[in-house]
Amino acid sequence: MLIDDALFERLEKLAMLEIPSEKKEGIKKDLSEILGFVEKISSLELDDVELDDDSSATPLRADEKRIQDFSPKDVLRHAPQAQEGYFIVPKIIE
Repeated sequence: MLIDDALFERLEKLAMLEIPSEKKEGIKKDLSEILGFVEKISSLELDDVELDDDSSATPLRADEKRIQDFSPKDVLRHAPQAQEGYFIVPKIIE
């Protein structure tokens, strides 16, 4: 898939990134290669492939419920911006 300038600008805006103009061409090339790889993977026929039930694989640990009480004041203390008990975040919808 070819990444054109319009699509790249849209991705840049959605990701809230500012990419220097000298790096844009390289990144567009890399994104095109990644998408081409994903297209190849998605075109594979895997209906007849059986999954290995490898019992020697690392066992998963049981989920444990861990409760830590954090006060809102403790949580907001680590926020980049907070006001009156709320997080301040940039507006993303125009």
